[in-house]
Order: sequence, then C-alpha cells, then structure tokens
Amino acid sequence: MSVKTKARLAVDIGGTFTDVALEKAGGALVTAKTLTTPSAPEEGVIRAVGEALSLAALAPGDIGVIIHGTTLATNALIEKRGARTALLTSEGHRDALEMAYENRFEQYDVMIDRPPPLVPRWLRLPVRERLNAKGEALIALDERSVAALVPALKEEKVESLAIGFLHSYANPSHERRAAEIISKALPHLSISISAEVAPEIREYERQTTTVANAYVRPLMERYLRALEAAFAERGFQCPFLLVTSGGGLCTVETAAKYPIRLVESGPAGGAVLAASIARRLDIAELLSFDMGGTTAKMCLIDDFEPSTARVFEVDRSYRFKKGSGMPVRIPVIELVEIGAGGGSIAHVDSLKRIEVGPESAGADPGPACYGRGGSKPTVTDADYVLGRIIPENFAGGSISLEGNAASIALTGEIGTALGLNAEASAFGVSEVVDESMASAARAHAVEQGKDIRRRTMIAFGGAAPLHAARLAEKLGLDRVVIPEGAGVGSAIGFLLAPASYEIVRSLPMRLDALDSEKIAAMFAQLRQEAEGVVRAAEPAAALTETRTAFMRYVGQGYEIAVPVSVVASSRTPRSGDPGSRATRSAQPHKVPDRAFGASGMTNSELKTAFEHAYRALYGRIIPEMAIEVLSWSLRVAAPSRPLERVGASEARFDARASRSRDVFDAGSARRLSYGVHDRAGLAPGARVSGPSLIIEAQTTTLVTASFDAAIDDARNIILTRKAKA
Repeated sequence: MSVKTKARLAVDIGGTFTDVALEKAGGALVTAKTLTTPSAPEEGVIRAVGEALSLAALAPGDIGVIIHGTTLATNALIEKRGARTALLTSEGHRDALEMAYENRFEQYDVMIDRPPPLVPRWLRLPVRERLNAKGEALIALDERSVAALVPALKEEKVESLAIGFLHSYANPSHERRAAEIISKALPHLSISISAEVAPEIREYERQTTTVANAYVRPLMERYLRALEAAFAERGFQCPFLLVTSGGGLCTVETAAKYPIRLVESGPAGGAVLAASIARRLDIAELLSFDMGGTTAKMCLIDDFEPSTARVFEVDRSYRFKKGSGMPVRIPVIELVEIGAGGGSIAHVDSLKRIEVGPESAGADPGPACYGRGGSKPTVTDADYVLGRIIPENFAGGSISLEGNAASIALTGEIGTALGLNAEASAFGVSEVVDESMASAARAHAVEQGKDIRRRTMIAFGGAAPLHAARLAEKLGLDRVVIPEGAGVGSAIGFLLAPASYEIVRSLPMRLDALDSEKIAAMFAQLRQEAEGVVRAAEPAAALTETRTAFMRYVGQGYEIAVPVSVVASSRTPRSGDPGSRATRSAQPHKVPDRAFGASGMTNSELKTAFEHAYRALYGRIIPEMAIEVLSWSLRVAAPSRPLERVGASEARFDARASRSRDVFDAGSARRLSYGVHDRAGLAPGARVSGPSLIIEAQTTTLVTASFDAAIDDARNIILTRKAKA
C-alpha cells in the first residue's frame, strides 16, 4: 500500500476529551472520542487512536500520516507547570519582563494585580552587552560575565534558559555566542534565544514569547518524543506532524524547538475546517463556533480565509480582559476564546447572579452527571436536566450518566441560593452561558469592524451543536451549519491543514530610504528557513509563498498588515492587486519551486498598497506623511486539501422521528415534544422540522422551535430559521 493510498489519522487533545478523526484510503471517515488523561496525556492519545483503528478495522501499518494538535503547552502556561526557567538579558533591563506595558488594563479597579512573570527576579540574570537598533555593538558581549552565571544556574537547578538581549532581532550574534558559552558548560540545559523564537521589534513581547517557549520546551519535548516513541513501538512508521497556531503543519523537530507555536493548535484546526466548509458551500461571511468541554472559541471567516493576528494573550487573569494576560508574538488564527464549555462550572456570585466559568470540571472528575466524583454543576449537567442529552447516546455510550447527580448539583449550588428548582436552575445556567458566548461574538465582530448578523454560523465540537441554535437566536443569525463529524471538528480540520510555516522578522525601513537589495536578501533567507520546515513535512509538494509588510506612518504606535507586491524577476512572477486583501494578510502568489526571492521592490508599489490598506481600515489617509515598514513576514505553504463545492440536494422529503422526547425549549421557556432522529439514518435531501434532536456518536444537534433542518449533499445539517407568521 503506497503512502498516497494509506489512511490519515488526526488527534486533538482537549481539556476534557481527546478526539480522533481517521480518514480511510477511500475517503470514509471514522471518529472516536475518549476522556483526556491529564496526568499522562499520551495514554489518552494511544487509547483513542486504538479505538479509532478498531472501528476502522485497520492496523498501524495502514496509516500514512499522523497529525496532532494539543493544548498541553497552553495548559502548562496557565497552570504554571513548566520548567524552572532563567532569563539572560541585557544589563539594566532585567525588570522589563515585570514592568510590561507600564499601564493598567482595568483603570478603575484599585485591587487589580498583574500575574507574576514566569521567571522571578532572582532568575533574571543581567549580562554586560549592548546593541543599538541597527544591530551595531555599542558594548561588546562580556563573555566572562556570561560564564560567571553558570554556577548560579546550577545552584538554582535551572532546567531551561531564555536569552533575550536588547535589539537582538537586528543582530543575533551576542545571543548566539552567549548560548554557545552556556551550552558548553551545561550541555543538557534547554536554551531558547529570542533571535530565533521571535526576531521582532518590541522588547517586552519578544521576551515574554521567548520565556514562554523556554518554560514549556522541556515538557513539550519530552511529551512529543515519548508519543513519537509510543507510536513507533506500536508499529506506526509514518510521518508525525504537529498543527501550529497559524493553522499549518510542522514536524516534531520544529515543534519540539518552538513549542510556543502550538498554543492554539486545536482551535486553529477548527478554523481550518470552518474555512474549508465555507469554500465548499460558497459562504463568504462565516462565524466559526467551536464549543468543547472547557472553552468556546469563535472566529470570523471572510472570503474563505480566517482572520489572523501576530500577538496572542495567554492566561488572561481578569475576566478575560485584554492586557491582563501574557502576550505571545506568534502567527496565530485570530479567535475569541472564553471559558464556556460543557465542563464549565456554574455558581452564584455575591450579587445573586449566575456565573458560568472560566473554571472547568475537566475530565477528572468531570461534570456531576459523569458519576466520577464531581459535585459542582456544569453546563453539561444543565443540558442533561433540560432533556437535551440522551444518556444512552452520550459519547457513543462510553460514559454512563447519572441524572440525579446533575439535579442535586444544580439545586445545591444554584437552586438553594436563588430559590429555584433543578429545571429552572439548569435553564438559568444555559441562558447565561449562551448569552456570554453571544456577547463575546458581538464584541469580537465590533472590534473587527464587521456586522455579525449577516453571517452563517458553522458549529462543531462536542457541545456546540447543543447550543448553536440558541446562540443563533441571540445573535440574529438565520442559518447554522453542523458538519459531518462535528463532535471532533478540530481533528477533522487537522486533516485539511496544509504543511506551512511563517516567519516574521523586523527590519525597520522608511519608504523614502528603501533598500530593495537588503529586503530581497532578507526574503531569500526567510524563504530558505521556512521552506526547510515545510519540505520536512511535504518533500515533493509545489509551494506557494505569501509576503506581508507591517507598515505605519512615522510616529504612530502600531502598524497594519499590507500585502507585498514584488518587482517581477526571471524566477518570481508578480503577485496580483496589492490591495485586494488589505485588511488581512497578503494573498498567496505562486512561485516556482526553489525560487528564493525577488530582485527588489519599489517605493511606489509599497506606498500604494499601504494607502489602500490604511483607507480600508480608517476611511482616509494622511497626505504627505512619511511611511515606514517595521517588520516583514513570509509564509511558505504546501497546498491544502480543498473540499468540492456542494449544494442542497434536489430531492426533498420529510424524515420521520424514531421517537419523541420532552425537552426544555429556551426560546419558548417551556418543555416541548422534540422528535428524535439518528443522524446516520438521514440521507441527503431529508428535512427535519424543529423542535427536534439529531443524535450521533460524539454530539447532539438541538433544532429549536425557531429552526428547521435539512441534510445537504455533503451530509451537513443546515439549520434555517423559520419564516415568521
């Protein structure tokens, strides 16, 4: 069996469940969902993979590639379970990590307290050296001061070291030499240098990113190597790839060296799935909604591409307030993420209000209805009491639910405080979590300057189909898509993700002093580095290249992403309209394989592209103002696996429910008789009138009284709002 005809396997570790999607050689999809094992996550992965192989009647040798996404790096940062880490920094700048932006993220709360940095002050070690912004040495690296720190690193039992010198993005020589000296004395010490992890301007964000990478690197490297060995022991002899936060794929070697790039790998896979389905169904404006056991994630997708960002905040400590977390500067799909999942814990606050999350019951002990020792009420407990979950179908029947435990938990924590019975308590919890998600989606759309009401929602994850219709009602959306295999949507997205790698590098330059040769040389270097990563995952694929300049008017504090148009050369064709996607990253232009950059760029091309992007964002430009570029990015990608476009089936017939069930309908605020349908028995063209439940192994779709459902030719469930009488 050749690699091309072998099956493909994807695994997604979440806070509560580990999901597997297995695509057989003929295209058939097999899925599995098991509880995550927090103490030894690789055990849960192996168990889930074994279950999927058994369902598919395949052996390890039948698998052609394994694609993995994980929240372990994120969880280690949030739970402070990383390595004992030290930071080498320029003399006089050891407190930059703690000073942060020198602002208050909540102006009127006198009790706020910023989370402490990952490296305490006594492990932030100054080194005598200094570069200017051009990378020129003002003070040569004092190698003796570096060597003198070795005894302290030994005494403090430091496991990982971050090196972040001032202006190292412009000249990495001091950082690399310091790493050589330390590595020679301590060969087993893990070392991360900022010139490789985040070679960009802005010292604080460069340091936080490098420190975070160093903090999780030993843990992630051990985990990835152990999982790689476990796969090999069981007979898997195929490539093992990791999903990055930007929605691409990289090798274990790259992931082990830069694990910080994995912090949003799971949600990124979901966004890839949503973008693919948007393209398949020709939906230009989409809201991606991913709700699992621990969090809910939402992403805006326009023209079939998810919005992207360069900075992501980890562990926001103050009601998810922007600025209260740790900034990580990596290429990332831009999402809004809140602590609202099936396992999110509900309670009543001092003002007698129901609050849900961000604390989660996780996989151990899990919601009260799991019967594993959990006593606090969760969203899943509320869904159970409201009749939305059919016990014998939950998680494919692998988890036995205890309804009485759910009612006791809701009554004890919510009902007693507010004078409500179990059902009213469950209704309150459900409405609060749905409104929290709706508020987050509205705020995210407003921040992007977009109207959320015109969008179609695509919902996936174990809990999303249960809440999608009610969320759509609150947001005023008329259409919801529930894809096949929605319960393991992110894992399916992994199968669609392309091998890709993006590098951002600061090279400040005013347009009136543009050095085309220097820019071309930089892009050639970036291309070589990025292509090396992609080629390791996809040795023979034809590659595309995306280039972006991050520009601003001189004197402004922040820059905007501008597609780069390069001067035509014999090896690299010109890209299309430089301003066609001005508010997002540049569109990819195809370049010949092994092409390594352009001969130069013109001032007028960059100026035109910048003004187009600036006008699109702010409605005007500033005439006669000087323009500068701060950073440049290059992304090399292999082709993604596009889905063929499909439409609704021409055949239309009403599907009969197998039975009925009383379910509390939130829109009607009372129990209604819901028809129950097995999704596997619904053929393309089937119509299901709401209110109904459509059940499958990993999730249940709630079709409220406000919606009807239909099955299209790709077996998606399409919910459409009923016409008002």
